[in-house]
Amino acid sequence: MSIRILIADDQELVRTGLRLVLQAYDDLDVIAEAGDGQEARDLAEKLRPDVVLMDVRMPRMDGIEAVALLTAAHLDPPPRVLMLTTFDLDEYVFGALRAGAAGFLLKDASRERLVDAIRVVNAGEALLSPSVTRRLIEEFAKRRDPLRISDPGTTALTPRERETLGLVARGLSNIEIAQRLFVTEATVKSHVSSVLTKLGLRDRVQAVVFAYEHGLVVAGEP
Repeated sequence: MSIRILIADDQELVRTGLRLVLQAYDDLDVIAEAGDGQEARDLAEKLRPDVVLMDVRMPRMDGIEAVALLTAAHLDPPPRVLMLTTFDLDEYVFGALRAGAAGFLLKDASRERLVDAIRVVNAGEALLSPSVTRRLIEEFAKRRDPLRISDPGTTALTPRERETLGLVARGLSNIEIAQRLFVTEATVKSHVSSVLTKLGLRDRVQAVVFAYEHGLVVAGEP
């Protein structure tokens, strides 16, 4: 079954370019285009795409506000939003993640990276470009006294689930975690799902932020 995609960007040439790139893949289907955040939100609620490629800077309503409204709409199933932008400024990174984006990719990414990102977020995982991941870690590294809560809800986690959360926070994929823990990828997926459920988190992005904000992982530690 093809991944149904909505492209949201205020530049027609960008939308056309993305459509042409994605149409070359049999498992990707561009079902609609939007020129601003408001149109993207309306089309997403109506057409229920699997993935929304959302630009950040758009007229009438920007991408961050649009994804926040989509998250609040509680669509079932919710579309996975991959933010595409030429900017990697902190305000956009953290704004997009807090709003509910599943991934953040810079527009200078290669065609293969874009297609892989779409498939990754559609599969339910989160994705950040390497530069965005680095900035996220650097942001938490600046905090001399990270917020440490004795029980932020993690006592419900098993030791293996806590270990899995720590590895997720360090950016490891399910396959890499499986290799590190000497378990199957299916087991890792089960642990990640359990962590998200027990902590009331939406996805891996929220898990990463949660782990650093609560001092479960400290930037710079091995």
